[in-house]
Amino acid sequence: MRRIAALAILGLLAACSGTASSPAAPTADPAKDKLAQVLARGTLVLWTDLEYPPQSFAVEGATRAAETKCTPNQLTGPEVSGYDAETGKLVAAAMGLEPCFVSTPFDSMIGGSWGDRFDVAWASGAITVSRMETLYVTQPYYSTPATFFVGTSSSVTKPEELSGKEIGACSGCTHDQYLRRTLELPGATIDWLVDDPQIVTYNQELPGLEDTANGEIDAFLCSEPVGLGAIKDGAALRELETPAYYTQKSGYIDRDLALDPKAFIDRISAEVSGLHAAGKLKALSQEFFGSDYATPAGSFDLSAVGQTVP
Repeated sequence: MRRIAALAILGLLAACSGTASSPAAPTADPAKDKLAQVLARGTLVLWTDLEYPPQSFAVEGATRAAETKCTPNQLTGPEVSGYDAETGKLVAAAMGLEPCFVSTPFDSMIGGSWGDRFDVAWASGAITVSRMETLYVTQPYYSTPATFFVGTSSSVTKPEELSGKEIGACSGCTHDQYLRRTLELPGATIDWLVDDPQIVTYNQELPGLEDTANGEIDAFLCSEPVGLGAIKDGAALRELETPAYYTQKSGYIDRDLALDPKAFIDRISAEVSGLHAAGKLKALSQEFFGSDYATPAGSFDLSAVGQTVP
């Protein structure tokens, strides 16, 4: 059902789903400046996960965009959808660029050193101290609580009751870091609600939520909309009321860039802020999640994270 709904929004965002209008001519040297490079190329290459609905997923039966500038190993706009993907399409359209998508493992993407395979990643990834060592961050596009989910037959009613139990999380993500007590969020104080969990990691979150619903592990920690999406799809899960923490979801840009990144980072953040102001990210959030997770991110002060860009 979610993918059918997502196909509907593609019609509303048709201008973002295919080939964009011609971008403005770059004002800097494309061989030296990242923004100039993407403007000259005419495409914005976006990282994606094709099995992470409703944030991102492959559109069943989609036809590759005609006369695309995307390379043969890249997916075109109509072939990918979801909140993350549609955010990337909106930013690309605002820049006069065609969106193209590349899918790689999440944990390798957050490690940086992309080798220019893609330009920016909207991956429902949070702004954290550790990730800012390898990645630049942009104005957040949505903000969510991280919450614990248990099976409907579980007697657990609050996170503290999960101490010492098997808890699943996505490998290398903030939820994994939270359980290991290594998570650092710029400007935030974290309450550690669970002691000594037995951590079970997954490359993707949906199998972990399935294991929780089937009673193979005691709980799963993930972003609230991910767990609620699984429940909507029929998973026998229940959300615990108390969130573990809140994160600001950012666009990521590789720090290991050979080109000057500053103008590109500033432009991406400006376009995201413009989408917030126009209410477009709020509308996307309500479409894909049924809730407005975007508005709090629009007022976030990115300067507070202390990011330095050479």
